[in-house]
Amino acid sequence: MNFYLDVVSVEKRIFSGLVKKIRVSGSEGELGIYPGHVQLLSIIKPGMVHIFHTEGKEECIYISGGILEVQPSIVSILSDIAIPAVDLDRRSILQAKKNAEKKINNENLKIKKNDILLEISKEIAKLRVLEMMDKFK
Repeated sequence: MNFYLDVVSVEKRIFSGLVKKIRVSGSEGELGIYPGHVQLLSIIKPGMVHIFHTEGKEECIYISGGILEVQPSIVSILSDIAIPAVDLDRRSILQAKKNAEKKINNENLKIKKNDILLEISKEIAKLRVLEMMDKFK
């Protein structure tokens, strides 16, 4: 048994197709969504959507957070930013994380520390997606 999954960012549809199951980080913790899952609407945290395809292949997509909607035969993930793991660049992620960490120590900036911490957590989430993809190889 399978269900239809749509992963959509503000810019475009990232994934659309039949899957066996998915794993995603909800506001209350890790969620596993299988066929026949109860209807659900949840906030999702920055992290990854781990997709288990019908033919056995696995795929990860970084999401910056968003909304998960589970209906009887379709699951939708709406996110501001969604990037397939294969499109992530480790070097630029590490540089962005380093830049954000420097900002937090610079008291002259009038940026809220919570915003900087969120920026850092998103870069760490991207690194986790890359680490997960490394395990598939």
